[in-house]
Amino acid sequence: MVKTNGKSRVDPEQLDLEHELPPADEQTGETPATPTEVGLSAEPSELQKLRAERDALLDRLARLQAEFENARKRAAREQQEFKDFATADVIKALLPVVDSFERALRSPSDQGGEFRSGVELIHKQLQDALAKLGVQAVPALGKQFDPRLHEAIEMVDSSDVPDQQVIDELQRGYRLKDRLLRPAMVKVARNPGHGEA
Repeated sequence: MVKTNGKSRVDPEQLDLEHELPPADEQTGETPATPTEVGLSAEPSELQKLRAERDALLDRLARLQAEFENARKRAAREQQEFKDFATADVIKALLPVVDSFERALRSPSDQGGEFRSGVELIHKQLQDALAKLGVQAVPALGKQFDPRLHEAIEMVDSSDVPDQQVIDELQRGYRLKDRLLRPAMVKVARNPGHGEA
């Protein structure tokens, strides 16, 4: 025992826990059984139970972390898709302007050529702005007709080019990254004799 301020205090190092009697149960007056009375078999099963509970909690924690990571990735993907769709609406609104520029560029040039050079400059600026947003023109002229990328407006009989080849582009098609904004409107060659031996 250690004395402090006139009061006795038990030094924890001097305790003999193995021989000390546990306090009696207040309701029954009986003292609970000690681990040696119960036997050592209770401790391993309790330890196994605790280990199993710990493993179950670790497994649950790992699953929750995986679910959280999946939810975070899904939210980021949905946010990017929303951004792409919002950008697509803006680009769709700009495409008629691009069409007007292209029609103006196909018209006969004026005497001094100043109008045409100004329109060409504006057209290039607009094309550069669209390219920075990820917009690309769909290749059409001279390509094999692809219904996923082209919209056939007319079939033209021709023996000069292979069957199903695009021979004229009436309106350019555009895509945003991997998403088709609008197909190219084209004229397609019909040459059933081409390819026969």
